[in-house]
This record gives sequence, C-alpha cells and structure tokens, in this order.
Amino acid sequence: MSQTSLEGTIKEQLKDRSNAHFLLVDGMSKLTTHKVNKCQSSIFHVSGFQWKLIIHPAGDDGRQDYLSFYVKIKDRESLPFNWEVHCSLKLSIVSQNKSIKLPWIKMCYNEDKIMNGEERFMSHKVLQEITQGFNTNDKVVFCAEITNVKPSFNVNVPRQTMATAEHLKLTELPQNKSRVTWKITQFSSFDGDHHSSHEFTVGPRKWKIMMYPKGIYEEEEQLSFYLNASHFVTKGPKEKTLAVYKLRVLDQDPRQRNHYEHKYSRWFHYGPDRLSDDISIFEQEHLDVPLNKLKEPSWGFMVRDQIYLGVEFLLVSTTEDL
Repeated sequence: MSQTSLEGTIKEQLKDRSNAHFLLVDGMSKLTTHKVNKCQSSIFHVSGFQWKLIIHPAGDDGRQDYLSFYVKIKDRESLPFNWEVHCSLKLSIVSQNKSIKLPWIKMCYNEDKIMNGEERFMSHKVLQEITQGFNTNDKVVFCAEITNVKPSFNVNVPRQTMATAEHLKLTELPQNKSRVTWKITQFSSFDGDHHSSHEFTVGPRKWKIMMYPKGIYEEEEQLSFYLNASHFVTKGPKEKTLAVYKLRVLDQDPRQRNHYEHKYSRWFHYGPDRLSDDISIFEQEHLDVPLNKLKEPSWGFMVRDQIYLGVEFLLVSTTEDL
C-alpha cells in the first residue's frame, strides 16, 4: 500500500469521524531500533480542550512485546482547582484490510490523572501481522476519538469538533549530514557561566550547543554541555521535535579516538530564543566531564588549551498536517 493511498484512507475517515485525531507514524520500527521510550502527537483540540496522543512503543515497563496508547489532556495549568473532565474515549489503529469495531471507554481526567488509555494496547506480534493491515510499509496510523466531554466546571464546550490528522516522519541521518563539531580555543580564558556555538540546521530545526565551562553546578568543577533547539526551518506544526543523538567530547589523539560520549532520546519543545524545553536548566539532559579528566593529557581531550565538543544526530522527526 503506498503512502498516498494510506493518506487517502485517513482523509476519507476524517469526513466521517468528528472529535478525532489521527497520527501517522512513518518509520514505526525506528522507535524500537533506537529505544525511543515515547512517541507523541502535536496538540489537537476537541470540545474546547487541548489533547495529545502518547504512545510507548515498548510499553510502560519497556518489555518490548506490546505498546501502550494514551490520551493526555494539556490544559491542566489553566483549569480551576479540583477540576474534572469526564468523556468517552475510543482508541484504535487504522487497518487497511478490515473494519474494526472498538468499544467506547468512559474516562475521567483530573489533577491526579491527566492521561487515560490502554497500558497493553496491542502486541507487536499483532501489529506486524500482514493480514491485520495495521502496519503498512513501516507506517502505522493511531487514532483517538473523544466525545461526551463533560467538565465539572462551567465552560462553553462545543458539541462537535472537526477531525484532524498529522504525519510524523522519522528520519535516520547519514553520518556526513548528522555530525557537528564545535572547536573551542583558549578554553581556560572563557569568562561567564555559559557560552553557545553557532546555530546549525539539522532536519526541521536550527540547533546549537550550550556549554557551561565551570559546570551547571559550579561547585562540582566540571564542564557541562547540552543540545538546544530553536527556530523551525519548515512550515509544519511548530510542536515538539524528537531527536536521538550523541553528545561527545572528542579525543584528539588520532591513535586512540576514545571519545567521551553519551546517547540521548528526547522531545524538544518549540521555544525560539530561549531554552528548548519547559524544564529548568538543572534538569536538562547534559553531558558532564570532570575538569581534571578534561585536562589530563593521557585522555587527549584538551591539547594546547583547545577542545572539541560534538553532536551526532541519529534520528530526527518532522511533522506535517494532513
């Protein structure tokens, strides 16, 4: 089944299924290959509230044999104290081969439970079965329908919302287009608590490396740095972007090349000219290198007061409206 016909199927269903959102994941196997814990949709609107689809490819406990599927309400910070939102929820994966009838489930969202859904939604064995038609050329379409929305507080809730759909494409990058290196000279002369590299473009966004030469926690005497995302260079929805990447300090000894590195998988918010996420700087996923290790000649990280910080992108997502 071609991508065009799959998208056509979604567009046909958009006509008949109101109060629904479709998420076409293009490259489903890449989520498990790169051990991505969570896949999520852009924000969509149903009955006056904001929602997101949340998929855990390996389930909540990482067992790998099934996937979990939830719907998350995104309005919690703007809702009144002790709020509740009752609704009926139907979760499904669009099949190309047959009609599937799934039950409606009555759900209640509140301050303590902002996600509802199925922990063991579908096994990977069933997902991959050709006769089921759930996985077409590594493309899977998740759908959530939300009806009978009844909040516990006074609000004008529209009876019906137009169905929406998006295409989330997961792209693995070749090495010659995925590696960026920041050369830092006269490292010991850096003043201030942090510095940034020049911006560079990978996938749908611009990025830069943020470096703290004395560490985010200055008393620990270490170099800290992390990846920051800013502007989009594409016209798609300006929502979160998935990146699987490695941060590294390069070993400058050509005989060793024992780089100091760590792999990360993260969804980056859209936030131009600020931190790329809504978490504090102390919660950023950063790579720390003790200064005594950085300066130790046998490691080869610093040569003549010069170091190289690098990032290698393994997987990047792009999103388009359907």
